[in-house]
Amino acid sequence: MGIRSTNGAIILESDVRIGQLAKETGLNVQSIRFYERKGLLPSVNRSASGYRIYKEDSIRRIQFIKHAQEVGFSLKEISELLSLKVSGNGSCDMVQQIAAEKLKQLEERLESIERMKLTLTSMMEMCEEGLPARACPILEALDNDS
Repeated sequence: MGIRSTNGAIILESDVRIGQLAKETGLNVQSIRFYERKGLLPSVNRSASGYRIYKEDSIRRIQFIKHAQEVGFSLKEISELLSLKVSGNGSCDMVQQIAAEKLKQLEERLESIERMKLTLTSMMEMCEEGLPARACPILEALDNDS
C-alpha cells in the first residue's frame, strides 16, 4: 500500500528519500550519492519531482557497507562481498578467502606500525635535553640516507 506525495506520485511506505536514508544510516547525503556512483548501492528511481527514492533494503545495505569498512575492507572488497551476497553465485569459501587476505594485510600493517614505533622510540631515546634543533638526533636520523 502506497502513500501519495504532495506532487501526486505514489511512493511505497517502504521507500525512502535520500534525506531519510541519511538519517537512518548516520551517513551524509554526499556519502550515499558516492556509494551509488561506485555501484555499492543500486541505481534508484526518482519521483516525479526528481527526488531519489530508495528501497528500504538500502538501509541494510549501507549498514553492511559500514560494518565491512569498520573491519578494514576497502570499497573494492566490499563491492566483491556484496556481489557474492546478492548474486548467491559463490560460496562461503570465497568470502573466507577475501577475509583471509584482508587479515593478512592487517597483520602486515600492524607489523609495519610496530617497526615505526620501535624506530621512533629509539630516536627519542637518543635526544638530550637542551640540545639545539640543528643537533637533534631525531632530525639527524631523519636526514640520514640509511
